[in-house]
Amino acid sequence: MAKITTSKCKLCRREGTKLFLKGDRCESSKCAFERRAYAPGVHGPGRPPRVTDYGKQLREKQKAKRIYGVSETQFANYYNKAMKLKGDSGKNLLRLLETRLDNVLFRAGFAKSRAAARQLVAYSHMTINGKNVNIPSIVVKPGDIVAVQESKLNKNPWKNLKEELKNKELPSWLVADLNDLSIKVTSLPADDEFKTTDIDLTLIIEYYSR
Repeated sequence: MAKITTSKCKLCRREGTKLFLKGDRCESSKCAFERRAYAPGVHGPGRPPRVTDYGKQLREKQKAKRIYGVSETQFANYYNKAMKLKGDSGKNLLRLLETRLDNVLFRAGFAKSRAAARQLVAYSHMTINGKNVNIPSIVVKPGDIVAVQESKLNKNPWKNLKEELKNKELPSWLVADLNDLSIKVTSLPADDEFKTTDIDLTLIIEYYSR
């Protein structure tokens, strides 16, 4: 999994948009992007530089990579795999990223951010179809059931999660059972799920097609 060694708030400012890397903090007045919506560094507040076509493609790729918290090698591997699948390559790429285990936990509200979700998986809090897992990059499939280990249910952060999830709206391809804190993957994300995603897939495909 990718390890972010710089300030997460600086990544949002570099990409010129909120990437929601810090959970609730991104929605609060403490969000650095709200206070300084310009690129980090001494030249950040000045006039923004002219961006070339390549620059736009690079920034879009970097934005997607940072949103999902994957390394450069991982992202390139996902792209290569997406190109081999039938259908729209851009949507195939996004579908692979969306069905990562850490992203499923985030989408279902089991974690405030993808980074928090990765930590929960790495600390062996989760199971898939009853088997313990500790690899956040596992790609789930339709029919898979992701659940919290029974021995962890009375520990943080799970003790009060049921109340928090009562009004949580989930993607159409996920169904949550609050009784045993499990998530069932009913299908792959449909094309409609990507309409609200703030990622220009065309630019990413163009970047790798150079």
